[in-house]
Amino acid sequence: MSISKNQIKLVRSLSQRKFRNELGLFVAEGDKLVPDLFSAFRCKLLIATPDFLSEYPNLKAEEVVECPHADLERASLLNAPQRVIALFHLPSRGIQPSALSGKLSLMLDRVQDPGNLGTIIRIADWFGIRQIVCSNDSADVFNPKTIQATMGALARVNVAYADLVPFINSLPNGLPVYGTFLDGVDIYKTELQENGVIVMGNEGNGISPDVEKCVTNKLFIPSFPKGEPTSESLNVAVATAITCAEFRRRVNS
Repeated sequence: MSISKNQIKLVRSLSQRKFRNELGLFVAEGDKLVPDLFSAFRCKLLIATPDFLSEYPNLKAEEVVECPHADLERASLLNAPQRVIALFHLPSRGIQPSALSGKLSLMLDRVQDPGNLGTIIRIADWFGIRQIVCSNDSADVFNPKTIQATMGALARVNVAYADLVPFINSLPNGLPVYGTFLDGVDIYKTELQENGVIVMGNEGNGISPDVEKCVTNKLFIPSFPKGEPTSESLNVAVATAITCAEFRRRVNS
């Protein structure tokens, strides 16, 4: 069996947000990523090599296309295609402010790069953070580059979009809102609560002024050695990993 021209066209169209929204589908590729996503999303179309399908006989899709690797390469969005491409239905996902009570959660303010977003979702998964709220102008979580960068973590982390200022203003009373700033307090020398919201900002401009006004605890990740010349800033995904690690270290120490 081979992939039809229409199926190739369908897969490749999902690189664009417009078609993902119109068709209600997103694409994922990879021997590990695709099976992980089956636990959380309904699969419309599974395109795979015979050896992949024999290795994963329990993966159920509305339509399955078995094909040689050469045919799969024609549809793939990757530079180095693997053995499987899957089209999943877009979910209806949302997060109410009350759902963040008693938890450590992430909030992303205008994070633009799909790879950064995907890496942050993977970081959240590693540190047991299950809720991420993104500003409406952040990268699309279902961008193929984001999906690939999550390495399957999206099956376990709920990502939703909201206008951040009203969302923060609706959070449960007393829930701290942390943010990273160059003029913040040294993260290693200040008290951190077990629960709260950690806001991470745009790659070039940081946290926007309106969201900054909602932050109750400003944090700073210091460079070493103190006072010596260094890079201007950290990559947002790297800064997220450092911040989450410090919060979790406090809980376990």
